[in-house]
Amino acid sequence: MKAMLSTDPGGPETLELTDLPDPEPGKGQVLVRVHAAGVNYPDTLIIRDLYQMKPRRPFAPGGEIAGEVLSCGEGVSNVKPGDRVLALTGYGGFATHAVAPAQALVPLPDAMPYDVAAAFIFTYGTSYHALHDRAAIKPGETLLVLGAAGGVGSAAIELGKAAGARVIAAVSSEEKAAFCTSLGADDTLVYAKEMDRDAQKSLSNEIKTLTGHKGADVVYDAVGGDYAEPALRAMAWQGRYLVVGFPAGIPSLPLNLPLLKGVQIVGVFWGDAVRRDPQAHAANMKALFDLYAEGRIAPPVSAHFALPETAQALNLMQDRKVMGKVVILMDAPE
Repeated sequence: MKAMLSTDPGGPETLELTDLPDPEPGKGQVLVRVHAAGVNYPDTLIIRDLYQMKPRRPFAPGGEIAGEVLSCGEGVSNVKPGDRVLALTGYGGFATHAVAPAQALVPLPDAMPYDVAAAFIFTYGTSYHALHDRAAIKPGETLLVLGAAGGVGSAAIELGKAAGARVIAAVSSEEKAAFCTSLGADDTLVYAKEMDRDAQKSLSNEIKTLTGHKGADVVYDAVGGDYAEPALRAMAWQGRYLVVGFPAGIPSLPLNLPLLKGVQIVGVFWGDAVRRDPQAHAANMKALFDLYAEGRIAPPVSAHFALPETAQALNLMQDRKVMGKVVILMDAPE
């Protein structure tokens, strides 16, 4: 097998393409021939030891895979060799072969290609859990998505529309705004790349204008930093502010604002929610596969990379240049 290994903490350039013996699945485990792996923001953190999960080195990053079952360890009965599956692995996915716990595998619909599957579970799982389990979004409500052109943001646009919400997509460029419009966003706004106090006031005022001064019922914040406060200031009474991620930094919020607006600030830790309530996760996945089958959601894969090009894909992600999802193809020509 081949794998992109992290041998020392550092950026994408520190990853090394390495030949390794094919692994053997242990009790309760499955060996998967990886066809495609999704690239997600945590992949840029875990190689720097900045993520909550810190695997022992050497390890391959990559927490989202789609592929074919090659062999099963003792006690595995839910899958068999030849089955098409997708899985969250935490790490180990940027490799041609991966061992995963059998209970982590999700059967892959025949009509879903491997690259689409690798762009599906992390972003749509996160956004579905955020909007439905944490925000209880309702038809007719207004959803503001910060960082709307990224993986989880673009999924939130589609899922918000599927839930009957009006969606405002907030992004950093006109190109990204056009992309969000193509996904179904009702309105877009372009915020400044540097947020001083004037830019914050401008962002807050624009949100209020687009909502008829009612404010957003739900804010999906996948950006954080200095973008958080102006969005919080532009929320509706009893709105729900979803804390999803903070590539722009961890914000400091004045807590008088949620008091005055009756707003709930709600954390979204999807990975732990999956671990704590696997039955709810299974129900969410069924709902997502149904939406995909109905053509109401479709992961926008904007770029494919071969395994040796993993560093390029991670650089796009950490520089916030990704629109939709980026996927590593293990069978792509080098």
